[in-house]
Amino acid sequence: MPIAVHECTDTVRDMQEDWCITEDLMHGTRAMRKAGKRHLPRWPNEEDGAYEARLKTATLFPAYRRTVGVMAGKPFSKELTLGDAPKSVLDQWKPWVDDIDRAGVSLNVFAAETLTEAIAHGLAGIYVDVPRAAEVPKTASGVTTLAAEREAGIRPYFVRVKHDQILGWRLDEQGRLAMLRLRECAEVEDGDYGTKTADRVRVLRPGSWELHEKMEGGYQIVDQGKTNLTAIPFVPVYGQRVATMIGRPPLLDLAHLCVKHWQSQSDQDTILHVARVPILAMIGTDENSQLTVGGSSAVKLPLGADMKFVEHTGAAIEAGQVSLDRLEEQMTQTGAELLVQKPGQRTATEDANDAEGNKCDLQRITESFEDALDQALVFAGQYVNVEPPRVTLFKDFGAATLSDASAQLILSLQQAGLITRKTAIREQQRRGVLSADIDPDVEAQEAADEVPAPADPLQEAA
Repeated sequence: MPIAVHECTDTVRDMQEDWCITEDLMHGTRAMRKAGKRHLPRWPNEEDGAYEARLKTATLFPAYRRTVGVMAGKPFSKELTLGDAPKSVLDQWKPWVDDIDRAGVSLNVFAAETLTEAIAHGLAGIYVDVPRAAEVPKTASGVTTLAAEREAGIRPYFVRVKHDQILGWRLDEQGRLAMLRLRECAEVEDGDYGTKTADRVRVLRPGSWELHEKMEGGYQIVDQGKTNLTAIPFVPVYGQRVATMIGRPPLLDLAHLCVKHWQSQSDQDTILHVARVPILAMIGTDENSQLTVGGSSAVKLPLGADMKFVEHTGAAIEAGQVSLDRLEEQMTQTGAELLVQKPGQRTATEDANDAEGNKCDLQRITESFEDALDQALVFAGQYVNVEPPRVTLFKDFGAATLSDASAQLILSLQQAGLITRKTAIREQQRRGVLSADIDPDVEAQEAADEVPAPADPLQEAA
């Protein structure tokens, strides 16, 4: 049975199985609680109230979101640069890249947000659009000219496409996009003061586009138009490329470990709650025995009876904490794997250049993203017949070993303010980077004392 314009293809549904994990992890504790049994299974014979209490007190260790942020931020440790074009071309592009989406967002910020989306979920995209011709002044004969478009400030702009907006596509015999469907939401007026969301689907084909909107009788075409391009101006951005328009989250193994930590932490919190509340046991009394517990109360027991508190030995608590610590170490190692240099398919030229032959996964992702940005600029240039520049991103962040990579990740987390200095020192000691004789408390305090105080501008003026 043919699918409707707003329905996903089977290929997209297959990717959604991974997205339902990565989305909840990126959105945090509230989303994980809302997911309920999908991430936190109910124990056999567990009562509804007990499960709801356990779910409402569960908290997420945000390792996935933190690692995605660190990895996506590394290529932007230095601002992207434009090159391979004459100065006159770069000057023409500068005001465009400073406001690449016509909403005040620069190309550098736009690229960082797009790469974060791709690393988190495995797939994102850049749609290159241009304002309607109706916004451009026309000549006496009713024709718009390129000069008139430039005079009116009409120029191409980028639209960031999130992973969950992609509904389906078709490829031609050469493997190029022949049709693409994207989900959109538009805010429209609702009465005199309110607004509501209109569900729409944009259908793109080479040289044309359609906009379908959800009505009472289903989706109907509400707008359409043509472009001067022979290809669909959309560029996919991949985390880990599987095939054209199919991507996989490069940190998916870490995502599964985070879900495991969510479950194990819930178990640990539950056993801690039980262990902290001792049970008062009465031995040798009858059912009619009355008990009042309090500092000014006395208890009368039958001959031979006994009363005592029954407490947890704590062995299971310690074992659970050790398991959590090991799991967190495994999560750090797994997240750092993107930074470990790995030999790829080497050519004769690469054999003479170790830097080319040995790259980490994040460097390969960054190179692929550079190509995507270049292609998006090509589409933008084709709209207005302007030569596009090329994008260069920072890529010097590979590590030779997994130990080096995990140490680098710990440092990045501390510099980003996601962990404390003391935690960073302890983690580096565990990896043998720092001496075990260093006292983390003393070292962190001395490091804070060494930070120079801000200069007094009044004294400098004097």
